[in-house]
Amino acid sequence: MPTYLITGGAGFIGSHLAQVLSDQGETVRVLDNLVSGKMRNLEPARRGKGDFSFLEGDIRDLDTCHKAMEGVDYVLHQAARPSVQRSIEDPLASHEVNATGSLNILWAAKEAGVKRVVVASSSSIYGDVEPESAPKEESLPPKPLSPYAVSKVAMENYCTAFYKVYGLETVRLRYFNVFGPRQDPESPYAAVVPKFLFALTSGEAPTVLGDGRQSRDFTYVDNVVAANLAACIAPEAPGQAINVAAGVSHDLLDLLQVLGELLDSDIQPKFGPARSGEVRYSLASLAQARRVLGYEPKVDFHQGLARLVELAVQGRYLD
Repeated sequence: MPTYLITGGAGFIGSHLAQVLSDQGETVRVLDNLVSGKMRNLEPARRGKGDFSFLEGDIRDLDTCHKAMEGVDYVLHQAARPSVQRSIEDPLASHEVNATGSLNILWAAKEAGVKRVVVASSSSIYGDVEPESAPKEESLPPKPLSPYAVSKVAMENYCTAFYKVYGLETVRLRYFNVFGPRQDPESPYAAVVPKFLFALTSGEAPTVLGDGRQSRDFTYVDNVVAANLAACIAPEAPGQAINVAAGVSHDLLDLLQVLGELLDSDIQPKFGPARSGEVRYSLASLAQARRVLGYEPKVDFHQGLARLVELAVQGRYLD
C-alpha cells in the first residue's frame, strides 16, 4: 500500500486530496504549518478508511521535510504562499515558501527515494497571451507578471532540473483558478469566488476590482483532485507541465450573474481600481492533460457553482 505525503494538506485543495485518498483507504500523511491551513479541514480525512497522520511543520525547514518524507511513495506538493497581491507586498516571503520551500521538498524527496512528486504550479506563469482569446498551451514561454508567478516559475525549473539531473520523477500541474468548499472567504487575499459568494449570501454588494471583464478559467476542486491522482501514476507524466482547468473562460460579471441567479439575488456590485500584476484573460488548453493524464473535467463552471451555493445555504461550506 503506497504512502502519500500532502504538503499544505490542511489547506483548501490539500484537504480535498487528503479526504479522497483517505476515503479510498490509502495511507496519507499531511504536512502543514497551519498558518493558513486549518485542522478542521482535515476532519473528513480523519474519518476516512485510510491510515491518516498529521505532522505540523514548515517546508522552509529542511529537517522537517526530511522527517515528512520517511517511507513516502508519492508527494502531492500543495504547500505555497498564495496570492499575487500578497507577493507584490512581500516578494521575499513568497520566494522563501514557493521557491526555496519547494527546493527543500524536492531535495528531501530525492534523498528519501520517493517515486514521484506532483507539484501545484499556477496559470499565472503564462502572463498575458496574444491574441487575448488564445488558450494557454504548456509550450508557451513563461511571462510572469508578479513575484508570485516568478516564484512558481522557479519551482517549475527546479522540478525540471531534479528530473533531468537526479532522475526524480516530477510532474508540474498548472492550476487555473480553483474553487470549491473550504476555500477561505475571509482572508484579505481571498479568491474571487468565495468573496462574491459570501458577500451575496450576507446581503452585501460584492466588490469588483477593475471593469469585471477580466476572464478566468474557473476550475472546480474535484477536477484538480482527479488530475493529481492521475499524475501520480500516468506513465508519460514525469517531466511534463500540464494545465488543470475546465477549458472554458468566464469573466467576473458572468460569475456574478450566475451566483445571483442561483441565490435569487439582484444585489449589484461595487467597483474598485484594478490590481497590478494580474493577468487579464485566462483560458487553458486541455490537450496535454487529455493526452498524458486521460483528464476530462467532470464538474463544469455552472455545476460547481451550484454545488457551492447549495453547501453555503445549508451551512456546510466548511465540511
